[in-house]
This record gives sequence, structure tokens and C-alpha cells, in this order.
Amino acid sequence: MPNLIDTTLREGAQTPGVLFSLMQKIAIGKAVAAVGIEEIEAGTATALDGELAELLPALRDMEFPPRLALWCRCRSEDILHAGKLRPDVLSLSLPSSERHIRARLGKNRAWVLTRLKESMRLARDMGITHLSLGVEDASRTEEAFLAELIATAAASGVERIRLADTVGVLTPGAAAALVARQRQLHPAIEFAFHGHNDFGMATANAVSALEAGAQWADVSVLGLGERAGCPRLEEVAALLTLVLGTKSYHLEQLASLSRLVAEASGRAIPANQPLVGNTVFSCETGLHVHGLLADPATYEPFPPEILNSSRTILLGAKSGRKAVSGYFSRLGTPVSPDILPKLTGRIRSLATRLGRPLRPEEITDLVN
Repeated sequence: MPNLIDTTLREGAQTPGVLFSLMQKIAIGKAVAAVGIEEIEAGTATALDGELAELLPALRDMEFPPRLALWCRCRSEDILHAGKLRPDVLSLSLPSSERHIRARLGKNRAWVLTRLKESMRLARDMGITHLSLGVEDASRTEEAFLAELIATAAASGVERIRLADTVGVLTPGAAAALVARQRQLHPAIEFAFHGHNDFGMATANAVSALEAGAQWADVSVLGLGERAGCPRLEEVAALLTLVLGTKSYHLEQLASLSRLVAEASGRAIPANQPLVGNTVFSCETGLHVHGLLADPATYEPFPPEILNSSRTILLGAKSGRKAVSGYFSRLGTPVSPDILPKLTGRIRSLATRLGRPLRPEEITDLVN
């Protein structure tokens, strides 16, 4: 069964210009938990983050807290610090591509394998029971070394491998193939997928990875993260619940969670953003309005009430007679067929002149 790791408080907090306060982190974490997300990555294990010692206990102070994880470099001082914080999961991270190993770190593959073994041993000595390995830039790693690195991690006691598409270059098919290959080679390990949205593929890649057998996928609220961001929590959670039927997340919580993160991050939610934008259940076009009035499922993938939202029928330059008739019928003041054509024409004309759909009082004035 697929599960989600929310990384809003770690990867999302790395978004340029975003700085969450401790109280905002606690509120976001609890709101994410209310959706039913299984694991929250609360931050990066480093002594520089003095708030983690307060954040983790606060997030545990819930009736049904999710697993709490920390992201951690394979540095002894960071692992020792993580051991004092006692996360449920420690997600160690190492690069696997030649570009990162040599150009960024100035090391070689042998160093990576040695560092992995030493880090695993130290984490176990600190009493951390659940260990995950994030394989950075896995999508651009030579396949033989990727397999060797994962095999070494498995032999060292890693329970989960997070395959990272660090610069978002995978397509959904390639993401699925990456996960499927490694699962076939290492069937005893759980796999997770960490994607980026550089080409707009993050959510699709995360879902494809889950469909290919990954047990976990990273998400963040509103897709916050480095550069173009990460898979959006609201999109993946809704798709798993409403389309694939593999989960039952509390989708009625998504809008309030999104508004909370938008305010805390200083990011506006686009009106047409999937699921949580304020116009995604609004309709003006005559053909679509006709369908919605006859059967909402003709042009809606699910009832808006599932998201604690509602449908809005707008009258404007694109409205037809059935839309106008339906609008007034719902108000309990049906329009006579004799005046319907003229009224529809006047509505379209005024809306065209104003360059927008009409407000209720403007429609009432036209009728009067």
C-alpha cells in the first residue's frame, strides 16, 4: 500500500524566501497529520537548528501522531545530534552520480560506500531503529553503481531507499522504470521516490513511482521546495484517494492546510490551482454549464463537497440560455421562455463590456 512522506518542513522550508517560525512549523505539522499523512520529515538534523528539540515533542503531542523523520547528512556530528533528538526515522543522504561525487564533494565511489557503512554503524550505535537512505541524483546515476550502493545499504541494515530525481529530469515512464528495476534487484527493501518539478513532472512521477511498486513518495504542501518545487501533497493525496482508491486521506482538510502554508510561506494560491484554487469548481461556458446542470459528473471528476468546497455557476460572456435558465431556477424565480433569449443576450453583452462574469446584483439589475 502506498504511503506519503510530507517534507514541507524540510524541503519546503528550503524554498527561497520561505522561513517558518516554530509556531508555524507546529501548526503545519499538525495540519498535515490531520490529513492522515503517514510520515512527516520535520527538518534537517543539525545543531544549527535549535528548534528541533521543541518541534519534535510538540508534533508527538497528538492523539495519533505520524512517524517523525529527520533528514541527515552522513556526517558523524549530525548523526550524533540526530541520536539525541530521537526521531522515529533517520533519513541519511548520500550522492550517487559522478557529477555530485566528484564535482561537488571531490570524492570517489569507494568513499561513498565507506561513508555509508560508517554512518549506518554510528546511527545504529545511537539506538536509531528505522534507517532510510536518500540516494541523491539517483536518476542520473550509472545503473551498476546505483545497484551496488543499494546492496551495500541493505547489507548495512537500511530499511528504505529514497530514490531522488534531484533535478527533475525523469518522465513518468522513466520514474516507474527506475523504481521497478531496483525493486526487482532488491525485493526485501522498501523504496521511496523524491521528485522535483523542473519540467512539471513531479506529481506525475511520484504517482508513477507508487504505481511501479514504491511504498513511499515525498510530497510537500503546495509543492514547496528547491527551484520549481516537489510533488504537491494535495494532488497526490487526492489522486490516491479518489482515482486509484489505494488510500483514504481526509481531503476535507486540504483547503485549510493549503491556506495555512500559503500564509506562512507568503505564497499566493493561484485561482486555478488543482483542488485548492478558489475557481476550480466555477464554470461559465454554456456547454459545460449545461452538462453540470444535467449531471455534475459530466464535467467534474468528483463532487466539490469532498474538499469542503462548493460549485459556482457564473453568468457571463460565454453563458447560454440553459445556464441562465438554470441560474434563476435555482434561485426559485424561473425565467419565462419569452424573455430568456433577450435576457441571455443582455447578460452576455454586459459581461463582454465589463470583461468578466457578472456579480449577482448586476444580474438582478438586468432582470429588473
